[in-house]
Amino acid sequence: MRSYLTKDLMKEFARTSMTTAGMDLRLLRAPQTTIAILPTLSFTENDTSCGEQILSHRNVEKVLIGGVLTVLTLFTICGNLLVVISVCFVKKLKQPSNYLIVSLAVADLSIAVAVMPFVSITDLIGGQWIFGQVFCNVFIAMDVMCCTASIMTLCVISIDRYLGITKPLTYPVRQSGKCMAKIVLSVWLLSASITLPPLFGWAQNVNDDKVCLITQDVGYTIYSTAVAFYIPMSVMLMMYYRIYRAAKVSAAKHTIHGFPKAEDERNSVDCVTAALKLQKEVEECASFSRLLKNDRKNISIFKREQKAAATLGIVVGAFSVCWLPFFLMSTARPFICGVECSCVPLWVERFLLWLGYANSLINPFIYAFFNRDLRTTYRNILLCRYRNINRKLSAASMHEAIKLAERPDLEI
Repeated sequence: MRSYLTKDLMKEFARTSMTTAGMDLRLLRAPQTTIAILPTLSFTENDTSCGEQILSHRNVEKVLIGGVLTVLTLFTICGNLLVVISVCFVKKLKQPSNYLIVSLAVADLSIAVAVMPFVSITDLIGGQWIFGQVFCNVFIAMDVMCCTASIMTLCVISIDRYLGITKPLTYPVRQSGKCMAKIVLSVWLLSASITLPPLFGWAQNVNDDKVCLITQDVGYTIYSTAVAFYIPMSVMLMMYYRIYRAAKVSAAKHTIHGFPKAEDERNSVDCVTAALKLQKEVEECASFSRLLKNDRKNISIFKREQKAAATLGIVVGAFSVCWLPFFLMSTARPFICGVECSCVPLWVERFLLWLGYANSLINPFIYAFFNRDLRTTYRNILLCRYRNINRKLSAASMHEAIKLAERPDLEI
């Protein structure tokens, strides 16, 4: 009996020892297993060291995204190329004021050629940068410089329109080709100066094998967004307000209901007939003639002010809708996400970025809509009617002048 109890106790002790040893082995192995697993949980295959998620698009999504971005890029190239060709090869359009339009078109064309294709490819593969670290810095510099040049040129155009309206006699005289060329050069030099700090060590761009992101340094972000957007937008809004106020004051000062109709013409004839008899009526007729001439002048000024206010209003509106969301996000991102990475969802960044790029597509069509000469030139170029474009523009201007002379009763 004792031998059986001894055997049972020995078996139970052995079983307990094995269980304890097994638990000890598991406890000893647990930290090692945890250490081996943790690194694999930190970054998945589609993540970057910056923490941005690389999207994975299906084939249908790739076709849809690629088609939309390709159409946007091609239309931007064609529209701005039309502006450059029109102003450079049509004699009537070679005016100093149009130098700014060409500068704007060149900036928008540079965005479409040097920036949009690389952004399109990056978006098609889910946001992963595949063009290398060296080209990343070049790409960011081109992007910042061209977008800033486009925005600042819009700002200078608004100032040019304001001076042309408020100083119609003195400003066109000062508006020489050399002066406008210096202004255009200054715009591009200032735009290029914004791209230099990251290249010379002030703030380094976020750049690894999968991410290419502009530097998130707080000081540089405030400096670049203020110079590239907030200051130009403030100037544009101020110029639009002043032009709008000038047009409103002009409308209140010169209430124009039209020129004399047939009844007034009979009165003028009676006035001329009566002038043979009474010197007083001759003076009244001369006074009426001066009033008529002043009304014609007031109509011209009023129409020019209205057109400038409408054009600048649409330009400022389109500019604000396209770029304001992106720059608000860019300004707030370093304060929310820190200076190392971006915590904004990738699709939100891309959508706001392409919304800003869309402004480069809109600009050529806005100015063509309000400029009859540009519209006529566009039409002739698109229809391959290259010959005698200058003659057609001169004929159109003459026809408009004759039409205005034949319809002096046209109400504004």
